[in-house]
Amino acid sequence: MTSTKFDNEIARLREAIESADAIVVGAGAGLSTAAGLTYSGERFERLFPDFIAKYGIRDMYSGGFFPFPTPEERWAWWSRHIWCNRYEPAPKDTYGKLLRLLDGKDFFVITTNVDHQFQAAGFPKERLFYTQGDYGLWQCSEPCHDETYDNYETVKRMVEEQRDMRVPSELVPHCPVCGKPMSMNLRADDTFVEDAGWHAAAERYREFLEAHQEGKVLYLELGVGMNTPVIIKYPFWRYTPANPQATYACVNYGEAYAHESIRDRSILLDVDIDRVLDELLEGSGR
Repeated sequence: MTSTKFDNEIARLREAIESADAIVVGAGAGLSTAAGLTYSGERFERLFPDFIAKYGIRDMYSGGFFPFPTPEERWAWWSRHIWCNRYEPAPKDTYGKLLRLLDGKDFFVITTNVDHQFQAAGFPKERLFYTQGDYGLWQCSEPCHDETYDNYETVKRMVEEQRDMRVPSELVPHCPVCGKPMSMNLRADDTFVEDAGWHAAAERYREFLEAHQEGKVLYLELGVGMNTPVIIKYPFWRYTPANPQATYACVNYGEAYAHESIRDRSILLDVDIDRVLDELLEGSGR
């Protein structure tokens, strides 16, 4: 992207944010990547050298699907993965910058991210819908019931007490109802538990969309790729032409584009999200 094109699109996005009656933020993995929560490269190699050496695991994402031979090894992997991506602070204040940019605006966030970074940055819970789960929650692997369980205390012990890529057997979690193994509350198949909190957030998101079908609405898509486009990208492409005053913005390094039907009302920034937020904040004085 040329500097002139970049400046023009930043100016358009700044105006769209300032003039918006409501902002619907759709956030994908690219937003966390911009915050430094990378799943490969130097960070991965620094945090998982033993798993790389023993199993040849190439990145954190693929490691989540690795068939570890014992539950003790599986939870050594997962506890470390959870801790560095859910409970430790992100390397960059990207989410905090976004919150400052949205200060005073009527907004709602839908995200496929499961790392809890919005709430860690101070976003109000009632304005968030985590569609795909949360690293901080466990569920029954069966599942025998629709509840989730906070895992902080056990994960902390797992990280502190693991030795030789194994957690103590007594820390391996089991369902308190049926005794089956616990699993991550992540949408990977049809066993994903949508608990009461999930359904309440889904309803708040639906109500926000219904309340803002007219007026100057900005659909602000940040770091959303084509892994699950039916959750954020495609709906945003449908909502924009349905409202003549709506604007669609896509900020995604390497994947910034829009459907041709809304191209004339789209703002596209093929640039690092953290850099874009810096530019917007500098111009807004926030």
